[in-house]
Amino acid sequence: MASEKGLTPRGEDFAAWYNEVVLRAELADYSPVRGCMVIRPHGYGIWELMQRALDELFKETGHENAYFPLLIPQSFLEKEKAHIEGFAPEVAVVTHAGGKELEEPLVIRPTSETIIYHMFAKWVQSYRDLPILMNQWANVMRWELRTRLFLRTSEFLWQEGHTAHASEAEAQEETQLILGLYRRFMEDWMAMPPLTGLKTEAERFAGAVRTYACEALMQDNRALQAGTSHHLGQNFSRQFDFRFQTEDGGEDYAWNTSWGVSTRLVGGLVMTHGDDVGLVLPPRLAPIHVVIVPILRGDASEAVLAKAHAVRDALANHGVRVRVDDRDTGSPGAKFWEWERKGVPLRVEIGPKDVEKGQLVVVRRFVAGGEEKKSFLAEADAVDSVPGMLDAIQAAMLEGALARREANSHRGVEDYGRFREIIEGDGGFVYAGWCGSAACETKAKDDTKATIRCLPSEEFRSADAPRSCLVCGDAATAEAVWARAY
Repeated sequence: MASEKGLTPRGEDFAAWYNEVVLRAELADYSPVRGCMVIRPHGYGIWELMQRALDELFKETGHENAYFPLLIPQSFLEKEKAHIEGFAPEVAVVTHAGGKELEEPLVIRPTSETIIYHMFAKWVQSYRDLPILMNQWANVMRWELRTRLFLRTSEFLWQEGHTAHASEAEAQEETQLILGLYRRFMEDWMAMPPLTGLKTEAERFAGAVRTYACEALMQDNRALQAGTSHHLGQNFSRQFDFRFQTEDGGEDYAWNTSWGVSTRLVGGLVMTHGDDVGLVLPPRLAPIHVVIVPILRGDASEAVLAKAHAVRDALANHGVRVRVDDRDTGSPGAKFWEWERKGVPLRVEIGPKDVEKGQLVVVRRFVAGGEEKKSFLAEADAVDSVPGMLDAIQAAMLEGALARREANSHRGVEDYGRFREIIEGDGGFVYAGWCGSAACETKAKDDTKATIRCLPSEEFRSADAPRSCLVCGDAATAEAVWARAY
């Protein structure tokens, strides 16, 4: 059991630790509606920063935002057989509205391919109308049986990109472009380095021809599917009669892609960087970079407060997101504990002696090897050094996460017994040969609960290609990365 202040240690019960961090860092709380969550301001602030960064990346690559309805005619989903079969258990349906039973039930969107490609078909006549590069920020509903805050909830927030192209090659290029964009965001903003690769047929998106994914390794050595990019081929275009006149005067169905990341990324952030004290935020996604805690004592209080607000203004002029915690409730120690728990990258303490000495006490939330957690710096030096300090923390967090991923990646595993030993022990990514058989994929999953997370992209593959299938021993057709996953 955790003490009143302490969290359950990660090594004792990672799931309990995760839930406690999310609740105590005030990221989210449970909703009265089963399986749904309330995202609190601190958690939503992280999501807003994620949105802002991703939105810029989308727009830099020519994508535009739009919005499509929450409710979709049930007949739309039924047009695409593979799609509806993939989502059938998760679909929530509206049957009554306005006091009457609806002539046709309406599905609360689990994803929006069907209604979007219906609309695209109305808007496109010729190859000159292509490509369409659209994204929407929205909520979706998937009726989950087992839920966990951020990681798997019945309703969640996400972005879903949908594009239409005149050729298969253009659609494939788009699919890979977005995969790389997601990877860049996860590395540069989240300090969470993922693997990228192709999903197997068993793991790909319902209705897709190919699905590519970013797979990140959490601190408990389970994988998190952090983002996906789907080449849909012409499947949806055929079902929704989405045709266009080609440049040579013929007619063809459009080639589509879809792709998305969700508030699951907030959960990934917690599990990648959190510690036994609480949340640890990479600066680029921290709603507050610096919290200033004035230590108020008697007659010196006014001078301390004035200095705290002056430092706040100076830091803000450097582009730093800063807050002064001048609440008159709670001791300085209680405030230190609260902001540590919430993962704020830097804390500045200012007391009467610091005002006298013209210094600031700067405390880091994340400390790399050999660094001091607390520094006593001249005020001007401290203010000027904060932006660089934040950049250094961001880089060190990525370096640490990358080192942990590589330390827990097992390459060249050929023996099935050794594979089971790793998965059932400390876990991690296991790189091994696969013959391409669904039977072998299923056997490994049944035996160990591990799945093929992806067939890794070229840069992540082992130097020596595996020769035999991990499970059956037949000739390998690909290298696969296996892990237990969320």
